Amino acid sequence: MVHAQELTKNQSLVLDVLLHTEGPLSAYSLLDQLRDKGFRAPLQVYRALDKLMEFGLVHRLESINSFVACTHSHDHKHGVIAFGICDTCGRVDEFCDAVVEERLKGWSKDHAFRLSKTTIEMRGTCANCLAA
Repeated sequence: MVHAQELTKNQSLVLDVLLHTEGPLSAYSLLDQLRDKGFRAPLQVYRALDKLMEFGLVHRLESINSFVACTHSHDHKHGVIAFGICDTCGRVDEFCDAVVEERLKGWSKDHAFRLSKTTIEMRGTCANCLAA
């Protein structure tokens, strides 16, 4: 695991924004929030995000082209991470499920498919929005 002192200034700034934001953010939203910290170009944000994802500290949500800070201390080496994304409020819940992971590994083995990474994104309505 990467320690905070091992992050560059830009990586730390990007991670801090993601950790203190309720929902996912696009790279351009991050850039807007970090302009007063010296960020001038999207490339600065993308470089920081790439490293933070490599370190397992940030996840990219493909379906909404946004990023969230990792909320679990799970082992990212297994490659199966799942997200529940609320279409109403934007809440993102990250989770792992051993049964789903085993099923995917089984399918991969049966089909001679080398699984390197799996991201599952479920879209719907969270319990809070359903109750409202």
